[in-house]
Amino acid sequence: MGQPRKALRTTAIGTVSAALLAGPAVGVAPAAPAVGIQAQSTATGIRFVDIEGDGGTVLKANVVTPSGSDGTHKYPVIVLPTSWGLPQIEYIAQARQLADSGYVVVSYNTRGFWQSGGKIEVAGPPDIADASKVIDWALANTPADPGKVGMAGVSYGAGICLLAAGHDKRIKAVAALSGWADLVESIYSGRTQHVQATAMLAGAGYVTGRPSEEFQRITADFFSSNLAKEQELIAWGKKRSPITYLDRINANGAAIMLGNAWGDTIFPPNQYADFYEKLTGPKRLELRPGDHATAEGTGLLGLPNDTWTSAHRWLDHYLKGVDNGVEREQPVRLKSRSTGAYESYPDWKSVAATERKIDLDGTKKIFANIDSGANGGIIFLSSILDQFAKLPPMASIPLLPRSFAAVWQSERYGSEQPVRGTTKLHTTVTSTKESGTLVAYLYDVGPLGLGKLVSNAPYTFHDKTPGKPFAVDLELFSTAYDVPAGHRLALVVDTVDPLYIEHNPSGAQLTFSSSAADPSYLSVPLREK
Repeated sequence: MGQPRKALRTTAIGTVSAALLAGPAVGVAPAAPAVGIQAQSTATGIRFVDIEGDGGTVLKANVVTPSGSDGTHKYPVIVLPTSWGLPQIEYIAQARQLADSGYVVVSYNTRGFWQSGGKIEVAGPPDIADASKVIDWALANTPADPGKVGMAGVSYGAGICLLAAGHDKRIKAVAALSGWADLVESIYSGRTQHVQATAMLAGAGYVTGRPSEEFQRITADFFSSNLAKEQELIAWGKKRSPITYLDRINANGAAIMLGNAWGDTIFPPNQYADFYEKLTGPKRLELRPGDHATAEGTGLLGLPNDTWTSAHRWLDHYLKGVDNGVEREQPVRLKSRSTGAYESYPDWKSVAATERKIDLDGTKKIFANIDSGANGGIIFLSSILDQFAKLPPMASIPLLPRSFAAVWQSERYGSEQPVRGTTKLHTTVTSTKESGTLVAYLYDVGPLGLGKLVSNAPYTFHDKTPGKPFAVDLELFSTAYDVPAGHRLALVVDTVDPLYIEHNPSGAQLTFSSSAADPSYLSVPLREK
């Protein structure tokens, strides 16, 4: 079984390499070198090399140096770990652009994927050690300046960059795009498995790499909803979460830029924003429409791209000392899903200058186990449609079956409502069973009752006493969405969504209530007009 998969990876890497390297901005695709051999491509300054990672594991890498470098001059160095499941040529276009502007760039395939050695450790300690080994190699084998070391990456590469910044003091600047700061909150928020996202990652890992035994065991326990293993799963995720090493990251003082998409179905923006607020060094947060890695995707092809332009400016200032004004700009930069316009803020808490509370009056009872028709969409597809066509998932609010969906609506608004930041739900729930899952959705509802999804989030509970009320506080995923004048906001709560694993026993019922002593409400954050 092992040999056919290796052949598949070898064939696929050649195909992907040819596709990415065929463009005029990149050059000619090389054949992958054998272990211990360095290959010089026909494109000046590009070498394909083997780097010895942690424990002697061979990491396949490429090196791009500034044109005309002769070893007499030192250059800032950028290290680029690859994204999950992508080969070492992922960053070739960006590496060439960075080298043209005066950087040494080393991009390497993370362990366990494609032709690199080892097994997939999911940003575990060996991956963090690999990043430092690659820096060691760059300083010993290229004209890299040891005082000007930076890292950048997309997705898996972004997470490794942030983790490395907490473990290697040589790293002075980081651009972490579409990454994670809290792995647990990313794929297990609200104590609920994000099944589509995790299944996609696991599947890609098996196709393009060699999962470690630990990774195989963790994913099996995750998908089987093995509560006996929950604390072990959480501990595994925390070890791989940059926020766990926040004190080290702050002490090391690297300048950190974070970029993400509002609709990222793998690493939602909330966890990045929370991490950003806790950073004490130079920092920047940029959020745009789209799904996982779509905001920076065109830049990987060498096309103009706002996210990569910002990343280059960030690295230029903090590694090369370029006076481009990036440190004087307001550090939180958002792009509205509705208008496509950019907005800047001094910090994350300033994004929502005010809030509008919607009272969730009355008592509503729903049956579990049935999808009401309200849902968060399909991973990648739905948020990409929202990004490019402004078509988020939709539902006819009047037609949602009230036996399976609890619905509250605001009054019609006489003016536009610019929703910015994190919507918060507080309510009281009574369940007929000890476990259950609910999913909250915020909709923009037009005059005809058609609701466009603004945000959503899941919530799972266990070990509750049937018939005994308990409070639920839930943060929906952060967003920037403008509700037109004449529209309403609607909160819909049901119990089934294809994005998540649900934990509703057969025949379960949920009751939502509000009291004078503990009123239920939805707090919607709004930008100051």
